[in-house]
Amino acid sequence: MQTYTWLVGVDGGGTGTRVAIGEANGTERARAAAGPSGLGLGIARAWESIETGCRAAFEKAGLAFDWSQCVLGCGLAGVNNPDWLAAFREQAPPVAGLAVQSDAYTTLLGAHGGEPGVVVALGTGSIAAVLDASGACRIAGGFGFPSGDEASGAWFGLRAVVWAQEALDGRAPFDAFAQALLAHTGATDRDSLIVWLCAANQTGYASLAPVVLAHREHPFVAKLLAEAGEAIAKFIVALDPTTALPAALSGGLGQPLREWVPQAVRERLRAPLADSTSGALMLAQREAARLAGA
Repeated sequence: MQTYTWLVGVDGGGTGTRVAIGEANGTERARAAAGPSGLGLGIARAWESIETGCRAAFEKAGLAFDWSQCVLGCGLAGVNNPDWLAAFREQAPPVAGLAVQSDAYTTLLGAHGGEPGVVVALGTGSIAAVLDASGACRIAGGFGFPSGDEASGAWFGLRAVVWAQEALDGRAPFDAFAQALLAHTGATDRDSLIVWLCAANQTGYASLAPVVLAHREHPFVAKLLAEAGEAIAKFIVALDPTTALPAALSGGLGQPLREWVPQAVRERLRAPLADSTSGALMLAQREAARLAGA
């Protein structure tokens, strides 16, 4: 017997949360956005952002919001940390059902409609995943900030700010790129930049990515972009060395970085069929079906 009314798909990362609500048959009704819900930024904060997004989506659809009537499918950054995942589940509100996967998995579902394929998700962080013909999912990357997240916004920001540091010391030219980086951080000298650096988290560094992309002709930035393209190619080759599966780039940096992927791999890329939020809604629908058959 159906004990829920709505499916809720949640795509949560270090910069923001996107929520889609759908009917029991998967038909989408409304979407909304909220603050970050990547688990590395805190479990309470994650649930607060998810609730904010849910309430906004239900309000947009003109519907009453009630956790007990919702089956949630959540694709979240940070679920590969078992302690964070356990805490997230423990602090869940009284929902009708809850399925939690990596945001890479929901991105994969959306990108290829649940069919086999490879996806590299490039946003605040980065992660790659493949769904093979047997239905098994494997992950590459996703080790997190600051050691991982290759080709992500945070990865770019962490490296780009070094140019500003060197420019302040006279080790690099105090050029337009350095000035733009400093303007974004609000720093005017060494001390004020150090204050920003001490407070900056993954989201803060990722906020520098648009500054980097706006200066793509800068030689330092060109090297970063080439390195990012190589990192993306390594993800795809590692997950599908036989080149048998379609591959897609997703996330806010997916399209901007496409041209920097080496040509042999770039020729394999196709546009995602849908986004991670749609994949999360698909995950919610699968969880609802599982509960119905339990």
